[in-house]
Amino acid sequence: MAPLGRPRALAAHAFSPHDAVLSAAARHLGRRRFLTVTAAAAALAFSTNLPARGAVAAEMDAARLTADPFTLGVASGDPLPESVLLWTRLAPEPFEEDGGMGQERVSVQWEVSLDEYFALVVRRGTALAYPEYSHSVHVDVQGLTPGVTYYYRFRAGSYISPAGRTRTAPAADADLTTMKLGAVACQAYQDGYYTVYRHLAREDVDVVFHLGDYLYEYAVNSAGGERGYTDVTLPEVFNRETMTLADYRLRYSLYKSDKDLQAAHAAHPFVVTWDDHETENNYAGSVPENDLPPSEFLLRRAAAYRAYWENQPLRSAQLPQGPDALLYRRLQWGTLAQFDVLDTRQYRSDQAYDDRPHAPGPESDDPARTLTGAEQEKWLLDGWQASDALWNVTAQQVCFSQRRFGLTADAPLSMDAWDGYRASRNRVVAGAKAAGLENWLILTGDVHVAYAFDVKDDFDNPDSRTLGTELACSSVSSGKDGVERPDSWETQMKANPHMKFYDGRRGFARVTIGTESARIDFKTVSVISTPGAPLTTAASFVTEVGDQGMKPA
Repeated sequence: MAPLGRPRALAAHAFSPHDAVLSAAARHLGRRRFLTVTAAAAALAFSTNLPARGAVAAEMDAARLTADPFTLGVASGDPLPESVLLWTRLAPEPFEEDGGMGQERVSVQWEVSLDEYFALVVRRGTALAYPEYSHSVHVDVQGLTPGVTYYYRFRAGSYISPAGRTRTAPAADADLTTMKLGAVACQAYQDGYYTVYRHLAREDVDVVFHLGDYLYEYAVNSAGGERGYTDVTLPEVFNRETMTLADYRLRYSLYKSDKDLQAAHAAHPFVVTWDDHETENNYAGSVPENDLPPSEFLLRRAAAYRAYWENQPLRSAQLPQGPDALLYRRLQWGTLAQFDVLDTRQYRSDQAYDDRPHAPGPESDDPARTLTGAEQEKWLLDGWQASDALWNVTAQQVCFSQRRFGLTADAPLSMDAWDGYRASRNRVVAGAKAAGLENWLILTGDVHVAYAFDVKDDFDNPDSRTLGTELACSSVSSGKDGVERPDSWETQMKANPHMKFYDGRRGFARVTIGTESARIDFKTVSVISTPGAPLTTAASFVTEVGDQGMKPA
């Protein structure tokens, strides 16, 4: 999480991206297999907005801008005690391949203030928006005061961006009594409106954790799918699956054009991590969902990862090199909480049993299988050993707790979740016990429903020790309009005694972490097929310091 300066990052990476993806793919595949990658496959990922070797884009005079370039809003993320990452992307024509910016770099001014009127500016500077990075701007603002709310904005030519609000993390040794977070995931644009984000923008939270599936690769028709636009016709460019760098960039433009999503980003700093759909459904490491050579898939993954970084408030430490990106990282909130943000897609073994629900067996229980990869697993367990925080919070993607889909002992489990990687889960659980974690909270996305789990030492023994708690935050929109009790509600609640709550509506989770307990409020809306549904609290639970387990609040 050590911040890196923008000029150094761009000098290292901006002008040889094609070389980076090819060399990284070679590392994955070995020289003999890599040589089978065709020129057409290489063009799949990097055929758009890339300079020739040694070229430097000319600089545009920002005064030439004739339309608002801040159509995709602003965002902040990964707050540290003395810094925060600020983001925007210039796109006066967001549904054009180049955003309407052409191939020139542009100077963008930024400023950070203690007040929303920008009378008390404490930091300001200039950043360059490069065409090689889709004219995105990532500013790692240094020298801020810990635990303070700030306001920020950008200027390009005569245009000023909307103002955003952010905050720094408290000092590492700050003794806090409380902090609040929001947890969201899974926002298929075509499945409905972002009503959940409109409500989240108004919530009093310190930070929002996005747990994956920010983007979906599936086609979006001219009516916006379930949104059913009658006064807007989306361009045909969205009505296809994302494959190329241009496709992924344009799809982020579509998602980020949503005003409710913009409002949530402007209101709160985000900590983001991806799952599968930012690239392709249920991919595993270098293995795609469909029958495609890994060499070709890694080029698609490189395009997806690149567009993800360009469109998220991430530091240059997360800038991809070809198909690889270091996304797992650690944040601290005083002495109250340590947040370990995982990546459970990039390093995982291929799903067992053709990725179909299946009872545990030799294939899924192979000790060599991993969901995190060995290096990330060691980083996680070492971080727990060194942690002095009261709460250790794991922000990750897929269900950690066991979920039986039937009432028999051999009922199927999800092979895409930790149930399909039980040896990997057992190592993590052993590491949590060895580190003496007393207050362990897991934040989960992926499943499009809200769950509350007790994390058991032995999931098949309801009387075994409860090691921690897990919440799944439902989805912002994926799954379309939900229902309170899905068809599988009764079966899953009976089959999994450690499952304390299950709700199928869209929503988010709000978590209040304190020195005596953590409170989890599951927030839901009734519909997203039409905008404006009110927010309700479906259920609330507490888990107590030193006495883990989901208890009704």
